[in-house]
Amino acid sequence: MDHLKISNHQVTLVDQVEEQLLKYFKDKNLIVGSSIPNEQELSNALGVARSVLREALSRLKMMGLIESRTRRGMVLREPSILGGMKRVVTPLILSEESLFDILGFRIALEIGICYDLFQNITDEDIDELDDIVKMGIMFENNEYSPVSEFSFHAKLYEITGNKTIREFQEIIHPVLLFVKEKFKDFLEPINIEIKNKGQLVTHADLLNYIKKRDEAGYRKAIEQHFMVYKIFMKSRR
Repeated sequence: MDHLKISNHQVTLVDQVEEQLLKYFKDKNLIVGSSIPNEQELSNALGVARSVLREALSRLKMMGLIESRTRRGMVLREPSILGGMKRVVTPLILSEESLFDILGFRIALEIGICYDLFQNITDEDIDELDDIVKMGIMFENNEYSPVSEFSFHAKLYEITGNKTIREFQEIIHPVLLFVKEKFKDFLEPINIEIKNKGQLVTHADLLNYIKKRDEAGYRKAIEQHFMVYKIFMKSRR
């Protein structure tokens, strides 16, 4: 097996081993299902203790990049694209700036899926959205219960047919709930002002544009639907 050189970077030894392993997989053009050399071969090639190697391999297993199979040893597998993100997106340990970056990305994504949403939507999808809206619990000032909020937007993501988009919704939903709760005293007056101006866009309003197959109208409406967060984040920054 090739010698995998470990250099003297200002990072931990485990970090370097992980980096070299990823480089090795790429250089060898390994694909899903390809076998990986055993621990002894890898530790000899890297010139590190097996304990260090095992920690690096453990990281890759947590990422879903490798797995151990009976009689085959370690093999490459297709990881979840957002698997690593799932483990770190915990609202309590994220800075305010990071929270707002994620929220901003979510808003941009919702606007960006408009084309796919209208290309893929079926009458059955509209019926399901209609049921979600009818059963939804809406409070004052365009605030929804967590279940209602998640169900409506998760369905929109599902309609796109993009698994990664659907997975992202599941990851960032707790962030949205955290932001709404933590900053509710700031968001509420903004929502009231938007309502008083007659610019409030509800889930029912969004659904009406979908029913009419009005993509341009929907795009403007979804932007307005999230306007409270845009105004809030601009004021905080």
